[in-house]
Amino acid sequence: MLNTILEHKREEIKNLVLPEPVTVEKRTLYNSLLNTNFLAGLIAEVKKASPSKGVIQENFKPVETASFYERAGASAISVLTDERFFQGNRDYLTKVKQHVSLPILRKDFIIEEQQVEESARIGADAILLIGEAMEPAKLHQLYQSAYARDLEVLVEVHSEETLLAILEHFQPEIIGVNNRDLNTFVTDVVHTENIAPLIPEGSLLVSESGLFTQVDVLRVRNAGAKGVLIGEALMRHENPMEQIQTMMGSGSHERADG
Repeated sequence: MLNTILEHKREEIKNLVLPEPVTVEKRTLYNSLLNTNFLAGLIAEVKKASPSKGVIQENFKPVETASFYERAGASAISVLTDERFFQGNRDYLTKVKQHVSLPILRKDFIIEEQQVEESARIGADAILLIGEAMEPAKLHQLYQSAYARDLEVLVEVHSEETLLAILEHFQPEIIGVNNRDLNTFVTDVVHTENIAPLIPEGSLLVSESGLFTQVDVLRVRNAGAKGVLIGEALMRHENPMEQIQTMMGSGSHERADG
């Protein structure tokens, strides 16, 4: 599936027209994730659909959803902007940015410089770079380009091998471990538990996907995650604010054993 998406993305980039820059206040994802009263900093995701689950929310209202997340105590908002596979749109991100005061992460398949520039222009505070989507040297290049444009980067990995290859080139400030197997699309938080020991000191670990209960959040926090990215569990719930409180608990809770 990743290869299919990337092939389409390369064709899409050929016709990319950069928008006029929007004037927005920059916010820091890293600091916001650390400054939380929850068990971990929450990146709450605004997502209409996914390739594996189809349409997640028919009556999709990105700004309203993001506002709910902010009131519930989220540290940041992730907005899907891929149109073909996730039914997202870059305008969703700009509108969300203009209506909430949290850092906004652009969730897309960013593989070229033009997309980094596009992300800055539409108002993103941070972007996602996927380790499995490109060679480590190319990822490092895009990482540096992002920070030069005042964008933070969440570097996502799916395997120990990918992480180790990236660390041979540089140490990302924020590292995300995606709990979804890219081949089977099965999710299991054991991915975070397995990869966490390899995360270097000084990098902030975010656990992504497959988190549906407070037990899941506690497991990844105990493994070392300082942040979590949660989408489907919130988008499918009739009361996302209530779901956030149920899942995220409080940072004053005792750590679970093991």
